[in-house]
Amino acid sequence: MPNDVSPLDDLPARSGEHRAADAVVATIEQDIVSGVLTNDSPLPPERDLMGRFGISRTVVREAIATLTTRGLLESKPRHRPIVRKPGYDAAFSAVGGVVSHLLRQDGGVKTLYDVRIFLESSLVRHAALHARKEDIAALRAALEQNRAAIDDPVLFDNTDVAFHAIFYRILGNPVFPAVHKAFVSWLFEHWQSMNRSPEQNLIYYAGHKAIFDAIIDRDPDAAEQALLAHLGEAWETVRGTF
Repeated sequence: MPNDVSPLDDLPARSGEHRAADAVVATIEQDIVSGVLTNDSPLPPERDLMGRFGISRTVVREAIATLTTRGLLESKPRHRPIVRKPGYDAAFSAVGGVVSHLLRQDGGVKTLYDVRIFLESSLVRHAALHARKEDIAALRAALEQNRAAIDDPVLFDNTDVAFHAIFYRILGNPVFPAVHKAFVSWLFEHWQSMNRSPEQNLIYYAGHKAIFDAIIDRDPDAAEQALLAHLGEAWETVRGTF
């Protein structure tokens, strides 16, 4: 009889490793949720986890991969994974890898950008009708910072993001700021690579001011039209980079 070992012979051992990894995942997940492992802190070293659970390095790495997929850890090459407590930010971060692949497909960036346009159109309408004094003050301050940064492309991009972020916060719903943070992480690199001129930044600033003025006037239709014109102009500027 042949002495070759069938790959199926490894299944019990592999199955045992998977069960061990599942147990480690469940324990570390509970540690994160309960606060034993605090948000933004590094996960204990692999060797410590091997000793704590009596498992191999392979099992530790399988557990870390699973926790990363669930958004409970953020893993980077040559660094210990960072704990991410469950939340909307973590939920969107967990799908970031999939979204990155989708953005590389034909029309992928435009598809996501259209979602942003649809959402922000509703948000500026809401702001025109419901923004409070403190919301108006925050928008005014962000707009002024944006104006002051016109000659600095990097700072202008950052103040651009900060201005739009306020609309996502006005609703008071924690999902929306997390959505904005996700949009920034998925799309912002394309805008950062543009190195726009002060003249182009001035056009973007004018778009922001038109949105702000419509909100001050409590005119949701004008706010939406200003938003559509602004984001349409932004897309025409950046579309050639894809």
